[in-house]
Amino acid sequence: MLIVTGATGRLGALIVDRLLERVPPAGIGVSVRDVSKAAELAERGVRVRAGDFTEPDSLKYSFEGAERVLVVSAAIRGGGALTANTAAIDAAREAGAERILYTSHQAASPTSLFPPQRVHAATEEHLQRQGVPCIALRNGFYASALGPYIGAALETGTLAVPQDGLVSWTAHEDLAEAAAIALTEDAALEGNTPQLTAPHTLDFADVAETLSRITGRTITRVVMDDSEWTSAAVAGGMPRPAAEFALTMFAASRNGEFNVTDPALEATIGHPAKTVHEILEAAIR
Repeated sequence: MLIVTGATGRLGALIVDRLLERVPPAGIGVSVRDVSKAAELAERGVRVRAGDFTEPDSLKYSFEGAERVLVVSAAIRGGGALTANTAAIDAAREAGAERILYTSHQAASPTSLFPPQRVHAATEEHLQRQGVPCIALRNGFYASALGPYIGAALETGTLAVPQDGLVSWTAHEDLAEAAAIALTEDAALEGNTPQLTAPHTLDFADVAETLSRITGRTITRVVMDDSEWTSAAVAGGMPRPAAEFALTMFAASRNGEFNVTDPALEATIGHPAKTVHEILEAAIR
């Protein structure tokens, strides 16, 4: 049985959808914290069981009969994410999984300025030590992360954020398709994958220009000082820890951490990856 964790989240749900195009529902199981949110999957014939990375014993039940497990990385800030990820990987091994996959990130590094990348790097190391065939899917930076900044820009006509750098913004849909292929095709991907990215990089100035083309309005990119932006974000209602966390993304991007593209994603899915223009156009309209 193919087990997918986090199947009620954005990426996990898309992965299960793609899997259902490739294998019968009886061959798919999902491990979710709240089974009520996966009722539709149960109706489609998918095995739905409760499992929580922070309660490792629960994973014994949700991973039962696993042949392959895809661990969708925990959305927890701080040290808790690494503990949760490694617990899920350990549970997959203990359940007898013959292959374990993990959704990592293109910039996974122990020295990254963006804290999640340090978690991904440590999780990859743990994964490699399990003695089980494994794949760390080094996903491109999710284009959906642009959403909060786009909304404000459309309201004000100004995309005012800290200095950034080029990023290979990548669509969840393409990454979900690659994950489904990796789960079902032995030769598709192995080990720590190349960066699974869209073929182009853009900075926020490019994003502003893209928004202008889509909307027919002038969206102006304005560079804000880090502390000025943080203060403005907090004044606008963002919790300070969240604002400080977001600032690390800008710091890492201007350090060049996300300025990487690779043909591996398009080669795996067999068609062009979605562009930022396509992604933003769909989001706006």
